[in-house]
Amino acid sequence: MAGKTVDELIEEANALDEGGDTDAALTTYFEALAMDFANPTIHYNIGLIYKYRGAWKDSFKYNRRAVELRPEDEASQWNLAIAATALRDWKTARAVWTGRGMKVGGGEGPIEADFGQTPVRLNPNGEAEVVWGQRLCPVRARITNIPFPESEVAYGDVVLHDGAPAGHRLDSHGVEKSVFDMLEMFERGSYSTYVVEAAVESPEQLTVLETLCDGRQMHVEDWAANVQILCRACSEGRPHEQHDHENKQQWKNMRRIAVAARDGNEVEAVLEAWSGEVQEWGVALER
Repeated sequence: MAGKTVDELIEEANALDEGGDTDAALTTYFEALAMDFANPTIHYNIGLIYKYRGAWKDSFKYNRRAVELRPEDEASQWNLAIAATALRDWKTARAVWTGRGMKVGGGEGPIEADFGQTPVRLNPNGEAEVVWGQRLCPVRARITNIPFPESEVAYGDVVLHDGAPAGHRLDSHGVEKSVFDMLEMFERGSYSTYVVEAAVESPEQLTVLETLCDGRQMHVEDWAANVQILCRACSEGRPHEQHDHENKQQWKNMRRIAVAARDGNEVEAVLEAWSGEVQEWGVALER
């Protein structure tokens, strides 16, 4: 009985990968690769599995070979640049982005360009949370919201994210932006997350707290107003009116407020100066 062809092995490996058995998928891809080492699809698929495992050296190796074999393939180029970024190989990352017509600046150090604001999905395989960040390059973003502490991501952290859109959100100007899934923490910042339970009489009183925090280079968010719960279909697609995700409730005095600060003493000083009635506060995620 004749053995399986390369195409049959690729098809089998694809099915195993889609079914979640990536170990068996890799074994089958390598079996196909032994029969056809010049096949760019096999190299790409192996590199893709390693990307989602965070095995960056292996992902780099196989995606680089995929690009060598199929230079115009956009997906292979993106995954090569993602792996290069994770490995801090800025020369390769710059070369890929520049080749795709992106302006990332020269030099040899980390890319620090301005790619605008983007929504990023933290913990995409678990209790996912979408926050906003400032893109420093096509696959890195500095978080500008205060995430829930369960995400283990804080305001100011830099995360590595995927290049494939996974949903959409509207920014503050009503412009639709693609959501990108976080791949891993790239660089931890210096901010800790503090949570404040307080009775706040009005939005104006909350504005006073924001002003006090701004004066000490702290960031504050009213989770009672800013957090929007979406179903999975909306989170990974486009939020729609049918599910009525808008929070249109009247003002409630009890608020759960997040503060991003470098020093708990600074938080204490602000709360003492503020007119809100603090019930409880403390660090939820420490840096």
